[in-house]
Amino acid sequence: MVLGQAEASTRDVKEDTMATIAWIGLGNMGSRMSAHLISAGHTVVGVDPSPAALEQAVAAGVTPAATVAEAVASADAVITMLPKGEHVRHVYAGAEGVWENAQEGAVLFDSSTVDIETSTWCHAGSRECGFAFVDAPVSGGTAGAADGTLAFMLGGDPGHVARVSDLIEPMAGNIFATGGPTTGIAAKIANNMMLFIAQQACAEGSQLALQLGLDPQVFWDVVSASSGRSWAQQTWYPVPGIVERAAANQNFDATFSAELARKDIGLAVQAGADLGVALPGAQVAMAQFDRLIAEGLGHKDSSLVVKYSSPDGAVAGYTPDER
Repeated sequence: MVLGQAEASTRDVKEDTMATIAWIGLGNMGSRMSAHLISAGHTVVGVDPSPAALEQAVAAGVTPAATVAEAVASADAVITMLPKGEHVRHVYAGAEGVWENAQEGAVLFDSSTVDIETSTWCHAGSRECGFAFVDAPVSGGTAGAADGTLAFMLGGDPGHVARVSDLIEPMAGNIFATGGPTTGIAAKIANNMMLFIAQQACAEGSQLALQLGLDPQVFWDVVSASSGRSWAQQTWYPVPGIVERAAANQNFDATFSAELARKDIGLAVQAGADLGVALPGAQVAMAQFDRLIAEGLGHKDSSLVVKYSSPDGAVAGYTPDER
């Protein structure tokens, strides 16, 4: 189900439609996403353990808070965008956490990519504390965050989903109501698995085409009009000078790091193991991220797996860091 604007018009925040939103986690995604809420007229109060991340967000109009408790105290909505499930659990629980300090009636939603168990825990704990909660992961990367074209996958009670969908509209290109609790994160895990398998295909295809003597731009144009086309190929192509925003143009500095990619695809592989679903393609892609991390390159972009398809390990656009 895709929610249209009319269907998403019933929310219970401020009557003038302008909300105070607590944003917890202002990294590469959060800083870009929150800027759209500010442009739409909302007040965003943000917190992040990284001074540099917080400073960047403040420059875009975010009001800084020293603690999670301070950020959520007067918020109509609380958004978490954090690296791992353990971080989400830490932020929600405890004396200084969201549940203990958010005001009555606030809607809570998590846009992190976490495991199903953590999302289930968030739903159950929020319900016990009297809060509406929605799992609300996103797809579209930093480019989608910057452009306000992210796809949101919303899992939870239909009434709670309606509240959240109206609020996130300035950040979204598409909003999907995926079903009950944890279905949003389930969709995200499966989607990201497909993304990283497609990224592996781009790595292999780009290098095979090069060795066969094809011009990289010509080959990319062919694929763009043919059956090999994918989001990864259109957005993260691992050859410099082809896709403007691709990490290949910036020495493979991370737009989506290998460490985060390994975490995300690991969630899918674990879910497959738990459910008896064979995922050989995902296991191959995961192993490539493991190689990057073992080399100390987990901080580089996930598309740097392309170097393992090069005959000599060298790829255009990448100069190893001097250490």
